[in-house]
Order: sequence, then C-alpha cells, then structure tokens
Amino acid sequence: MTRHKDNSDDPHKIGHRPGAATRLRNYFLTGLVITGPIGITLWLTWTFIKWVDGWVKPFVPRIYNPETYLPFPVPGFGLIVAIFVLTIVGFLAANFLGRSLISVGESLLGRMPLVRNIYSGLKQIFETVLDERGNSFTKAALIEYPRKGLWAIAFISTETKGEVERRLKGKADTMSVFLPTTPNPTSGFLLFVPKEDIVELSMSVEEAAKLVISAGLVSPDYPEILEDVIADPEKLKQIREREDA
Repeated sequence: MTRHKDNSDDPHKIGHRPGAATRLRNYFLTGLVITGPIGITLWLTWTFIKWVDGWVKPFVPRIYNPETYLPFPVPGFGLIVAIFVLTIVGFLAANFLGRSLISVGESLLGRMPLVRNIYSGLKQIFETVLDERGNSFTKAALIEYPRKGLWAIAFISTETKGEVERRLKGKADTMSVFLPTTPNPTSGFLLFVPKEDIVELSMSVEEAAKLVISAGLVSPDYPEILEDVIADPEKLKQIREREDA
C-alpha cells in the first residue's frame, strides 16, 4: 500500500498566517486611520468654537447671555452671536446709508499712513478669497519648478495684470499662479509663468490641495472616461456641466 506524504507541515502548502503581534499592530493602525481624522476634525472644530466664544461672549450683555440663567456654559453661543452680527452688518452695508458710512470710514483710514496700508491689503485679500464671483484658484496645474524636468502642483490665479503685465508685455504672455508648499499649502510662492509652460489638470483645487498636504500620499482618482475626451475640451466641458447639474 502506498502511503501519501503528509504535507500539513509544508510551508509552501499552507498560507503564512501573521503572528499575534503583527495582527495587533494592524488592528491598531486601522483604528488610528479611522479615528484619527475624525478626532482631529472634532478637536479643530471645538477649538474654533471656544476661540470665537472667548472673543464674543464678553461683549454680550448678561441679560441676553443664557449662561446667566443656566448652571452650565453653552458652547457655541458666541459663534451664533458672531454669525448673527456679521449678517446684520452685511445687511446694513448693502443699502445706501451703509455704503456711505463705509466710504466715510475708509476715507478716514486712508489718511492714516500705516493703518491704510494694512487695511487695504487685508481688504483685498478678504475680497479675493471670499468673493464667489472671482476666478481665483479655480484650476490646478503643473509647472516645472524649481528647474526644468521637475514638476510641481500650482494653483492658477488670474492672468497677469498691472505693472507686471506691462513690464512683461512683448516678452511672454503669463499667468499668475500660486505654488503651495508641503504640507502647509497656505504658504508658498507667487510666480508669473508663461501660458505655454502651464499644464492644466482635470482635478479640482480641493483635490490638488489634498495631494499637496499629504505629500503625494493621497492621490485623487482619475476617471478613465477622461482619457477619451481629454484632447477634446468641448466634450470635457459638457461632462463638467452635467456633473455640476
């Protein structure tokens, strides 16, 4: 009678099973990946609410502060008051009287040597960032930086304007782009890049920002359908219009 060899101990016949320490480490990393973003988001949100409350609550009269009548603090009350006040200010500034008062205030600030520079710069930044009608940072692109052959993610701002545009006129048709740094995309460099040296990307600005923040670890999906229409801007425009609808 022929006896069959028992291969139960053959490592090539049995899948390698990770040890207990490896499994525990994997469980820990999985839990960290799940709870980490949630915890940091909640912590940042809570910190922001407390920061706003600390600024606003001292200006709220005690008679209108619910903490006067309750034995416990009410987190977020200052944030609600701030949103309400800002909305009222925006409403008042939208009429003729409000615009007139703002003009008078800006004219007074314009006579102060140091203050006028700070105010005008901050106003321009806020108007650029918060104006929904603006076209700032609506596209992500690739540019060769810091030298030829190396590519970096950049955000297209606008066509070059002002004195810079006039000085470069005849030399190059440039665009104003913002080159963010990793992992902090709020800092970076303002570059004036020739249009032919800019490679526009299909990904959104938010997806490009995630790519920058993660140092390339989080890459947005690239739909295969774009491969067929990337050379046809009109088809690509139709797809984006359907997505927005």
